[in-house]
Amino acid sequence: QVQLVESGGGLVQAGGSLRLSCACSRSLLSINVMGWYRQAPGKERETVATITRDGSTNYADLVKGRFLISRDNAKNTIDLQMNSLKPEDTAVYYCHARVTIVNYWGKGTLVTVSS
Repeated sequence: QVQLVESGGGLVQAGGSLRLSCACSRSLLSINVMGWYRQAPGKERETVATITRDGSTNYADLVKGRFLISRDNAKNTIDLQMNSLKPEDTAVYYCHARVTIVNYWGKGTLVTVSS
């Protein structure tokens, strides 16, 4: 079992920044891939950014150059630094972990970007 707890969401004006953090209940070194996903009202959940056990990262085209995913193996956390936020970034952001073929999700944190 893996428990994931997100924090750092909130309300920010367009152009601003937020940093999300996800605390994981087990060592990140035992997890194949971790990442951030988001779901806006009326839309499907989509990938934002992922990071593998060896540190390889991948970003959705919509956030490339604005968001940065990072991991701290000592603290068992992954962060998502979000810069130049846009109203269309408004969504619930979910932390995700995949261990072999099993997927784990946090409960999500709401990010609201006002115009």
